[in-house]
Amino acid sequence: MKNKAAAMILGISLSVMMAATGCAGSTGTADTGVQQESAEETQSSGSEEAAAESAEETAQADAAEASEADASDTEAAAADTEQGTAQQGEKPDGEPPEMPDGEMPEGGPGGPGGERPDGEPPAKPGESSSEADGQSGTPGGAPGGSQSSAPTSYDAATEYSADSQDSGLTIQSTGTDENAVLVSGGTVTLDDMTITRTSSDSTGGDSSSFYGVGAAVLATDGTLNISGSEISTDAAGGAGVFAYGDSTIYVSDTTITTQQDTSGGIHAAGGGTLYATNVTATTQGESSAAIRSDRGGGTMVVEGGSYTSNGTGSPAVYCTADITVSDAVLTATNSEAICIEGLNSLYLEDCDLTGNMPENEQNDCTWNVILYQSMSGDAEEGNSTFAMDGGTLTAQNGGMFYTTNTESTIILEDVDITYSKDSAFFLKCTGNSNARGWGSTGANGADCLFTAIDQDMEGDVIWDSISTLDFYMTEGSVLTGAVIDDESCAGEGGEGTCSLYISSDSKWVVTGDSVLTALYSEGTIVDESGKTVTIAGSDGTVYVQGDSSYTITVDTYEDTVDLSGASVMPEKE
Repeated sequence: MKNKAAAMILGISLSVMMAATGCAGSTGTADTGVQQESAEETQSSGSEEAAAESAEETAQADAAEASEADASDTEAAAADTEQGTAQQGEKPDGEPPEMPDGEMPEGGPGGPGGERPDGEPPAKPGESSSEADGQSGTPGGAPGGSQSSAPTSYDAATEYSADSQDSGLTIQSTGTDENAVLVSGGTVTLDDMTITRTSSDSTGGDSSSFYGVGAAVLATDGTLNISGSEISTDAAGGAGVFAYGDSTIYVSDTTITTQQDTSGGIHAAGGGTLYATNVTATTQGESSAAIRSDRGGGTMVVEGGSYTSNGTGSPAVYCTADITVSDAVLTATNSEAICIEGLNSLYLEDCDLTGNMPENEQNDCTWNVILYQSMSGDAEEGNSTFAMDGGTLTAQNGGMFYTTNTESTIILEDVDITYSKDSAFFLKCTGNSNARGWGSTGANGADCLFTAIDQDMEGDVIWDSISTLDFYMTEGSVLTGAVIDDESCAGEGGEGTCSLYISSDSKWVVTGDSVLTALYSEGTIVDESGKTVTIAGSDGTVYVQGDSSYTITVDTYEDTVDLSGASVMPEKE
């Protein structure tokens, strides 16, 4: 253990992945939604992130002589997957660990089974990270899109580089951009610790979001077990617990609080692996998702506990990694609930999820869960996946699901959903105005596979001609709403489609005239009064003559349905 030592990174600096398509995002690009935090960024304020980003970049410039600030966070990195993969909806590998006991986890530092999380490692020390062209504009959670280099060394109040055990210690860090605890090798077990990180001079920004500079607890290699501890930070870039590179962290029965911007509760980036059990994490700053990931991705498995983000652009979860959360309470009081960017996945089981995204003039709409691609380079391009099984989902403002400038898969099963009073939609699958630099205007639509399993849904489904939406209703699902073609962000238009598939035991309660490309239904289609709705072809053909005042207009209609394209929940594969 070294005190006040500069720890050399053992070749694990992550080679930053570049993302090509832009989407607004929270931390990942800002937590939640569209604001800042690249990793949590996706709405999370979907808009306030831009302001936070700007502040962060200025701070980084001031600190540039110490180390160049890097591209923003909208949490993650680059490349496309096929829709088949999306349908499989695989959840992150690994079961939550038992209470840390100092034993090396099975499989070694790579985590259970010895496999390292997917994704390229960060740049070697001194190498510059690459970044995609375009504006960062991430929703809540991540700073956005500047260039920065991986640090060649870290400053730490206490460093562990070999097998060690400590209990009952108090470790304090007050240095600029230093870590309180750094684990750079070995298997380290810490119990009943009090770890604090305070600094008014720290800069935060990309070096903190991507590499863990200034985090209270950072592991860059080896394995860390930490339990029964209290961790607090009051410094820009002061994440609570940060897993980076080849490290694996197990944190349990621990309380984490952070006060300033770019300070997530638990955080993974650059391929790090983090398991959290019964953790209580509360964050106050912008781009500070309680569960946050960033450039280079990684794996996070969370069981139990409570995670609350209170800052703008700070979703409860900013996802640019493969993340699984079960039996947890997830709350964003000033941002969207969830922001997922690029080729990454979030699976929630029996969680209580709440978001409250503020209105922002930079956003085309206000949402609770966003799946998108920004131009920050924080997340690899590809299919974004959100799966939620059981639990509750609450939006305190705005619509529910928004996907734009990306491929996405959304799976809901038996979730108890509470809608905001001003909800404008249940699902919006469209292009965007590019105010945040998410793709090119008129060519930044979404390609979404949506599956409802035994799911009640309320609100309109909105699509446009530069997007593709396949919407499956199975196992007794009910949609109460209209299907609307909204071309306001579609530029000159395209050849996009919207297809609705309704199983024999499912029902569509139509609340207004609807337009879609194809309707395949063995189920019930009525209005709110129980009257049959007319189904007519765009060529004038009447397929079903109803007695409702509403009409569904389609290009194709069949009274049989093939549900083979629907997704299934990850654990049921």
